[in-house]
Amino acid sequence: MYEQATIAVENQQAFNAVKSAIDTSFSTAKVADFLKSLDRSKLRIREFEDVLRAGALGAGVEQNYKSLNDGDQGMIREYYLSTLEKVDLALRGKFLKVYAYY
Repeated sequence: MYEQATIAVENQQAFNAVKSAIDTSFSTAKVADFLKSLDRSKLRIREFEDVLRAGALGAGVEQNYKSLNDGDQGMIREYYLSTLEKVDLALRGKFLKVYAYY
C-alpha cells in the first residue's frame, strides 16, 4: 500500500498561515463565496499561483507562500489541489467553469 513520505516543514509559521487560509477558503461556510470570487475573476481553481496572485485566498497569503522553500511550496500546492477535489459535487457542478480543465 502506498504511503506518502513525511517531509519536515522548514518554515512552519508561514506554512501554517497558508494552510489555514486554504482551510478557511474551502470551509463549508465560505467555499461558495470563494468559488464565486474565482468565477468573477475568471480564474481556474487548479491554477494555484494565479489564485494566489489575485489575492483570492486572502491578503498576505502569497507573501507567506513565497517565503517557503521549494519543498514546502510543493506540499502546499499538493494540499490545495487535494482540498479542492473534496468540494461537494453539486457545488463543483454549479461552478463548472472554475473547475474546467480547458
